[in-house]
Amino acid sequence: MLTRSTKSPNLFCTLVLFLQSMEVLFYIGVLLGTFFLMEGITWCTHKYVMHGFLWVLHRDHHQVEPGFFEKNDAFFVIFAVPSMLLIGFGTYEGVWWMQAIGFGIMAYGFSYFMVHDVIIHQRFKWFTRSNSTYVRAIRWAHKMHHKHLGKEDGESFGMLYVHKIYWDKIRRDKKLMAGNSRVAYAPQQD
Repeated sequence: MLTRSTKSPNLFCTLVLFLQSMEVLFYIGVLLGTFFLMEGITWCTHKYVMHGFLWVLHRDHHQVEPGFFEKNDAFFVIFAVPSMLLIGFGTYEGVWWMQAIGFGIMAYGFSYFMVHDVIIHQRFKWFTRSNSTYVRAIRWAHKMHHKHLGKEDGESFGMLYVHKIYWDKIRRDKKLMAGNSRVAYAPQQD
């Protein structure tokens, strides 16, 4: 009489569960890696594309014109298309890494929207009274970016990463405000 070993199926099930959990970890890793990589891609795109050959779309973001929408909002669509395509193809073709990259781009796009349009420019009045050091530093960095009305001589092209000089500026401001409640902002040191 043939008997089945109970150790083989358990070992097989354990191996399958291990591989599935590793796939989930790889998926999360690819998604997070894409999210962080998007900051560099955004920096390059902002500096060399938006302030370069597509300045015609980005100009109204620096030289404000009347109305709620800007030509600059077209970049939302430009970044959303690859995300949607990767999510769609990844889902329908069963290619998990394509889907993870697509969701990583989407997560960065959502973060970009929240930081840039909601927190910095306050196009939606959701978080208007934040006193967070990070929020103040990112707002100051963006203010320094927008002091340049033309496409040349820009600074601070990133979105979520804040350079040390802006952190230091906000920390100096906080120290001055702690000593004198009448000081709103300290002058930036060069």
